[in-house]
Amino acid sequence: MRRLRQSEKIRNLVAETRLHPDQFILPIFFDENIDKVKTTGSMPGVKTFPLSGYDKIASDIQDSGVNSVLVFGVPAHKDAVGSGAYARDGVVQKAIEGIKENSDMLVIADLCLCEYTDHGHCGVLDKDGCVINDDTLELYAKTAVSQADAGADIIAPSGMMDGQIAAIRAALDDAGHKNVPIMAYSAKFYSAYYGPFRDVACSAPGKGNRAGYQMQCGNRREAMREIELDIAEGADMIMVKPAGPYLDIIREAADRFDMPLAAYQVSGEYAMIKAAAANGWIDEERVMMESLLGIKRAGADMIITYFAEEAARML
Repeated sequence: MRRLRQSEKIRNLVAETRLHPDQFILPIFFDENIDKVKTTGSMPGVKTFPLSGYDKIASDIQDSGVNSVLVFGVPAHKDAVGSGAYARDGVVQKAIEGIKENSDMLVIADLCLCEYTDHGHCGVLDKDGCVINDDTLELYAKTAVSQADAGADIIAPSGMMDGQIAAIRAALDDAGHKNVPIMAYSAKFYSAYYGPFRDVACSAPGKGNRAGYQMQCGNRREAMREIELDIAEGADMIMVKPAGPYLDIIREAADRFDMPLAAYQVSGEYAMIKAAAANGWIDEERVMMESLLGIKRAGADMIITYFAEEAARML
C-alpha cells in the first residue's frame, strides 16, 4: 500500500476526493444598524457588513476564488410577523441588489423569519408560543418572491415548516420566477452547534427553543423522509445541516438521492476549530482542510462554510 504514498505527485495522482473553490459557498452577513464592518467574538474572522461597499466586498471574496455567497440579514426593526424578511427594501433585499449590481457572484438568499421576529422564532406564533405552520408558509412565500425580485439566483428556505418547498415553488412560479432554483434545508437538525451564528445574526429565540420544528439529532430515517418530501415538492438541491456531526446523513443522502447535495459546516464547527487553534492545540490549516475533505468525502457536492475564503486561497 505504501508504494502509492511515497511522493506528493503519486499521492495527488491517486487522490480519491478533491476540494475546489467552486464547491464552496460563503455565508455573508449584512446589518442595516451599522455603518462600518464589525466582527463578533464567538466567530473570529467572520465579518458583518453595512449596506454599502458592495464592490469591495465582492472583489475581496472573488479574489480568494469563491464565487458563491449565502446572504443573511440583521434588520433595524423586528416585529411579531417578521415583516422585514419580505419588505421590498429589507436588509437582505438591499444586500442582494448591491452584490448583483457590483459583481457576477452567485447569490443565494437564506429564507427564514428568525432574524426578523421580535420573539426569535422562525414563524408566526399562536397564543401558546407555538409556530403556526400554514400562516408562516404565506410569509415564506412572500419572502421568496421579494428575494427573487431583488435578484437572488437561488432561494434557500431554512425554517423547517411542513410544506415550505411547495409553497415557495408555487409563489415563485406565479410571480414569474420559474427559473429560480430552491436549495432546501431538508435535513436541518435541532443542534447546539448553531450558537455562534445566533450571536452574529441576533436570532436566538426569546423563549423556548426550536425543537418543535427542527429535527431531532438521532433521527436518521426521519432525515431521509424530510429529503424525500422536499424533492417531491420541487426542491432543486438538498442540504444537510450541520455537516461534521452528521456525515452519516450526508453519505446516505448522497447514496439515495440523485440530487445536488449541499452540507453546511455551521458556526459551532468553525468556532471550535478557531478556538482550539488560538490555544495552540491544533494546526488550524490542516484541521480546516481535513474537516472540509471529510464532508466532501461523505458525499457533499457543495459545502457552505465560513472557511470558504481561507480554504479557497490555500487550494
